Amino acid sequence: MLVTDMRPLSMVEDDGFRTMIHTFYPGYTLPSRTHFTRLMERKYEQTFNAVKTALNNGNNSKLALTTDVWTSVAIQAYLGVTCHYITDDWEMKSICLTTMPLQDRHTGSNIAEWLEEVVARFEIPPSNIIAVVHDNGANVVAAARILEEKNGWSSVRCTGHTLQLVINAALKHPSIEKAIGAARCLVEHFKKSELASGKLRAKQQMATPEHSLVQDVSTRWNSTFYMVSRLIEQRWPVTATLSDISVTQKGKRYLDLKPEQWILLEELLKALKPFECATVFMSAEKYTTISAIPPLVKGLLMSTESAAYESGPLHAFQVTATNQLQGRWKRETTFSDTAANTVILASAFDPRFRKLKFLSPEEILCVQNKVQRLALGEMERNLQQPDTSSDTASASTPPTTLLDSLLGSSSEEGDGSSGDDDVNTKVREEVLRYFEEKKLSKEENPLQWWKNNMDKYPIMARLAKSYLCIPGTSTPSERLFSAAGNMTSKKRASLSKEHVDMLTFLHCNAKFMPKTVN
Repeated sequence: MLVTDMRPLSMVEDDGFRTMIHTFYPGYTLPSRTHFTRLMERKYEQTFNAVKTALNNGNNSKLALTTDVWTSVAIQAYLGVTCHYITDDWEMKSICLTTMPLQDRHTGSNIAEWLEEVVARFEIPPSNIIAVVHDNGANVVAAARILEEKNGWSSVRCTGHTLQLVINAALKHPSIEKAIGAARCLVEHFKKSELASGKLRAKQQMATPEHSLVQDVSTRWNSTFYMVSRLIEQRWPVTATLSDISVTQKGKRYLDLKPEQWILLEELLKALKPFECATVFMSAEKYTTISAIPPLVKGLLMSTESAAYESGPLHAFQVTATNQLQGRWKRETTFSDTAANTVILASAFDPRFRKLKFLSPEEILCVQNKVQRLALGEMERNLQQPDTSSDTASASTPPTTLLDSLLGSSSEEGDGSSGDDDVNTKVREEVLRYFEEKKLSKEENPLQWWKNNMDKYPIMARLAKSYLCIPGTSTPSERLFSAAGNMTSKKRASLSKEHVDMLTFLHCNAKFMPKTVN
């Protein structure tokens, strides 16, 4: 209960809990809070070692990290870090690494150092990390840049947070802001007035779904979408309730929206719907999302540009949203010889998007050449791995003299001289065959496709594992704070920061937790 249901450790000292245990088991003496605290600490150590073993079990997939910073009600800052990889059975796995309490300033250099500390604690070689997914905060972006230059970890900006910035900018039109503000005040009125809420429920019986109104949150643009959507659905019961003199005083009739505001909000809902669909899709952890970013951005651009709106404010929304999409995702939708191109390469390794239709023909050729170079590098690394058969072969091979090395030994002139060429040809053929395959349906699972075709494309499969494990958003690290938030409520603000980290780790990694403690 303490871990699974996130109950406070002090629960074992509560009179009600003790009475319940005594009722069920009269002769049992309940251990103290200190006992359960030590038990939790031992569980943490065992689970930590189990997670460390799982991350270092020789899996061919590289690892991707997501990270975010959060402050609790006790004004204690934490760094959340999650890890993601694809198993040998082609399943996406997510693991909580830490909810690390922070003491120093949240500068870019400090955050970079903390992330390296987390990786070192789990004994993960830095070369095994392929990317860090993060939000657009200046300090986190600076940290990701430091880690990219130092360790080669690709910096991937959270799609959800970037969409938030796009929509925030597009909604900054006076008429749109005024209409949303009026809608917000209207919803607040019904949330605060028991009389108005009761009358609304009575009016909803007029062939309208009995749904509650939704209040938005400023940091989540899609909550504004849901607020407006629900308000439009409940427009007539809401208007009827506001018109009832027994509910609304004459001086508060202004709460109802003007006809032109209702029309504007209906148009706005139509404009926001594609963005809401993209946000929901990209927030998942169980399937591949990073590879969908370029085609998704292109789809949002086409949807936004092709829409026809009657009002001036929506035309302004259209222009701003288009400019924001093009500017904020330029790196993810255009190939560059000097950049890592991590997102585009992930799309290339996804059989649904491998045709790369969001790029120009010249860029597609560049991506295919890049993939070929990556495949050759992967093959070389495999060939360099120690092989017991090579020891026997070297024993029967005569030593090469200096003259042989200068003129070329007889072995180089025989079958061995074409060895490298054979390897290169094999890799090139594998890459070409992969890109010539038919495109996979958008509804199908790319990981299942790779599981079925990994023997056909062994080198490409190893690369696909490493790129497709990267989440498209930093949502996983944000979800850690939902668990941590339940543990650091006002009633539990005295819980030590170290125990917050332990309890969050155990709750999120329950599948690794041993069933018994010796």
